[in-house]
Amino acid sequence: SGAGKSTLLNLIGGMDTPTKGSIEIDGEDISKYNENELSEYRAENIGFIFQFYNILPTLTVLENVDIVKEIVKNPIDSKEAIKDVGLIEHINQLSGGEQQRVSIARAIAKNPKLLLCDEPTGALDSKTGVEVLKLLKKQCDGNNGANTVIIVTHNSLFADIADTVIRVKNGKIESVVKNQEPKKIDEVKW
Repeated sequence: SGAGKSTLLNLIGGMDTPTKGSIEIDGEDISKYNENELSEYRAENIGFIFQFYNILPTLTVLENVDIVKEIVKNPIDSKEAIKDVGLIEHINQLSGGEQQRVSIARAIAKNPKLLLCDEPTGALDSKTGVEVLKLLKKQCDGNNGANTVIIVTHNSLFADIADTVIRVKNGKIESVVKNQEPKKIDEVKW
């Protein structure tokens, strides 16, 4: 806690701007973007799964996921994304875990090049968490492997399945390790 993981995601996602240095994403220095350019960057390239869901309580599950259709050109079908997270039967009252899955469905439906996940399985039981990780892996493999999924978490087991593990401590990157043989999600004992 307090290492700077969420801040790092906000910087990569163009929600925060650095006080110094630069942020290069896909060959572009987004730290030089103005507010309009950052909005366009987020709309066209970034998906967020927030730790605290950020769903709109006055909207149905479908309406919360359908929001992405207003900002992206190539969304995935909202009902398919809702089905993928196991909520096709839940339209009204949602538990914390179900709200988290709505947030995940919305992010996946956007079909982003870069999906930023802040503790995406934190409110989920281990079985549902494994299913969500499989969806995130599927997202990562999308567009012929051109998509990227970045997950920040306290759960050290994620390192076993990751292609690259970046450890952050006291606001600085402590290490970057390429995982030569990532395990399959089902191989890890959650």
